[in-house]
Amino acid sequence: MRIIPAIDIIDGKCVRLRQGDYAQKKVYSENPLDVAKSFEDAGLTHLHLVDLDGAKAGKVISWNVVKRITSNTNLHVDFGGGIKTHEEIARLLELGIYQVNLGSIAVREPGKITDWLTQFGADKIILSADVKNEIISIDGWQENSSINIVTFLKDFVQKGIEHVTCTDISTDGMLTGPNIELYKKILLTFPQLHLIASGGVSSLEDLQELKRIGVDGVIVGKAIYEGKISLNDFKEI
Repeated sequence: MRIIPAIDIIDGKCVRLRQGDYAQKKVYSENPLDVAKSFEDAGLTHLHLVDLDGAKAGKVISWNVVKRITSNTNLHVDFGGGIKTHEEIARLLELGIYQVNLGSIAVREPGKITDWLTQFGADKIILSADVKNEIISIDGWQENSSINIVTFLKDFVQKGIEHVTCTDISTDGMLTGPNIELYKKILLTFPQLHLIASGGVSSLEDLQELKRIGVDGVIVGKAIYEGKISLNDFKEI
């Protein structure tokens, strides 16, 4: 199981939100590159980078942050937030992004995902499924769709999606533990998926439980920044 630390960007700074609420923002660092380097120095190999400004704007905003991190670390960076065009994906991959996360665009224009899977390859595309009560949310979690998570995933698995990040918004930034039952349900229904769990991780026990049920990776954010889990602790996993 991969441990994937998260960096969320607003105004070029490393921040965390509570349950996706932009009004509940806490700045942890003025320099996301320093944070990324600290993860790499600790032996971590992956990074989940989210452009929260881009998610709200509907287009990628934090190009400079992307370039600085990909140019100055060897981390495998997956990036999400506002991606809407072929040109943005091509530019991100050219800058050294390892995979792109596609969420809102998958709800609004699912045909584009099919095209991009063919053009860029399934290994470069992560379907980002962000849910409240198992219903997909979009546009930086500011809007709810009417689509159930299982229906959403079924459609895209048939289209060739292999990688999925699922965030339970109700747990995100709350340090109350991940929604284990949600991830069990997804893995039972779609055992072929490479599933990345996101939201709520607060302890090594949470990580061990996610590993036990078979997720491919887990995104950890606030637990690191608030000192609930130290970077050295990850060596146990």
